[in-house]
Amino acid sequence: MELSDLSALVVKKINMKQLIECVPNFSEGNDLNIIKQITNEIEKVDGAKLLNVDPGKATNRTVVTFVGTPDACVEACFQAIKKAGELIDMSKHKGEHPRMGATDVCPFIPISGISMAETAKYAQQLAERVGKELKLPVYLYEHAQKNSARKNLSVIREGEYEGFFKKIKKAEWKPDFGPAEFDVKRGATVIGAREFLVAYNVNLNTTSVRRANAVAFDVREAGRKVKNEKGEEVVQPGACKAVKGIGWYIAEYGIAQVSMNLTDINITPVHVAFDECLHSAHNRGMRVTGSELVGLIPLKSMTDAGKYFLRKQKRSVGVSEKELIKIAIKSLGLDELSPFKPEERIIEYLLKDEKAAKLIRMSLSEFADETSSESPAPGGGSISAYVGALGVSLGTMVANLSSHKPGWDDRWEEFSKWAEKGQRLKEELLKMVDEDTNAFNKIMSAFGMPKSSEDEKKARTKTIQEATKYATEVPLKVMQLCYESMEVIEAMVRTGNPNSVTDAGVGALCARSAVVGAYLNVKINAKGLSDKKFARSIVGKGKRIEDNVKKTETRILSVVRGKI
Repeated sequence: MELSDLSALVVKKINMKQLIECVPNFSEGNDLNIIKQITNEIEKVDGAKLLNVDPGKATNRTVVTFVGTPDACVEACFQAIKKAGELIDMSKHKGEHPRMGATDVCPFIPISGISMAETAKYAQQLAERVGKELKLPVYLYEHAQKNSARKNLSVIREGEYEGFFKKIKKAEWKPDFGPAEFDVKRGATVIGAREFLVAYNVNLNTTSVRRANAVAFDVREAGRKVKNEKGEEVVQPGACKAVKGIGWYIAEYGIAQVSMNLTDINITPVHVAFDECLHSAHNRGMRVTGSELVGLIPLKSMTDAGKYFLRKQKRSVGVSEKELIKIAIKSLGLDELSPFKPEERIIEYLLKDEKAAKLIRMSLSEFADETSSESPAPGGGSISAYVGALGVSLGTMVANLSSHKPGWDDRWEEFSKWAEKGQRLKEELLKMVDEDTNAFNKIMSAFGMPKSSEDEKKARTKTIQEATKYATEVPLKVMQLCYESMEVIEAMVRTGNPNSVTDAGVGALCARSAVVGAYLNVKINAKGLSDKKFARSIVGKGKRIEDNVKKTETRILSVVRGKI
């Protein structure tokens, strides 16, 4: 989401913590005791947070997802790889998924504050340590691999466990680290750095692996080999770029699936891959009955899918995040084989700091009780943000009602766009409810710093000023967001469902009150700033917003009164 120059003032002034996501795949999906012993090694490491453990019985494989600082990820992966090598015997392993080692693959994915190049270096560091200390053959892949012929995981793993005893002896397949001897018990492992990948399976109403493969070949980028009119063998590409796929039969479910890796969800999102499978299966006399996510998925993938299916129904996409996710789950059939719990499968939800959003998770009565208590926060700033959120919510409601109004079918998209903008502003304002209180608490924390020595006094003064500056920027952003919301509200007053014109009018009153209230906070906090130039500038910007909002309110209410 792009911020205006004014909104950009309130980007948090903190150093981004470097975070990497690790998704090691272990060749054990049935013995929960073995899986738990492996994940215990990850949880022992400070700085690593286990997010998801997804075992598959038919594949006999478990996908583990955790995040952490780079050093923590290297340590946690090393200990998990070591433990997996002790507990898993590859000579006895059977499963539907291609594999070559106890820890089959271990990718690093940059999450925040770190580049792909830096992430690749940590993957290389882990690979070198595993090869040297565990005496395990290790191959690098994707961004961690310099040899272009060995970047692709499927190329490295070709031949699988059974074929690697001969493959590893070939000069071109000497491991990047570790001995060039294939380990009978542990196999070999592949470590690398890659973009975020979604492992995704589509369910078919067939038990035929051949038929499932036919769909996979239709969809995956690599397509299939066919003969042209000259009888020459050529590659016929599939429908979806950045998609790898095969068909397999899952005895646990009694169905065949199209198993896919979506290697770049910006190129081919989940919902597009799903619809392509749907189209191919239909053409081949089959039906897609649902789908299955392996591991975690980004929030945007789910909300984009929800919007995609709503647009196909010619319905407004300007609904809540929760509703979009619900639509995505039902449309993709993600709950066919087992319950799909967003709080356990969406990566942003697992990383969410519950303390940072304490207020907006309260009930209405709890929020009122907290506000009326003897605590100074939440105060006027948080209340202004919440009033602003209610104001734009009313405008958004009118947009959604208008989008679905009988007889206005040709205008659904117009109102959908207004509703989508309203939802975005509502979400931003809700964040500001807690952020204003967080900003106040930062000031209080700064005043509590020690001041015994001159150095301590200087550090305390500097921190107080930084916190106070931020506490003026937060309500200024509230003002800006509320001013933007006036555009949605005014459009709904003028063109929306006339039966709801007063609702939009009340929205305008809320937005105006929120701006005036937030401006009081801007002024009182700016008063405590030693940087008077900045203080004058931010107060001046606030004054211009307040003046414009009051004029807009007058204009909106004039239209409302004219219609009632």
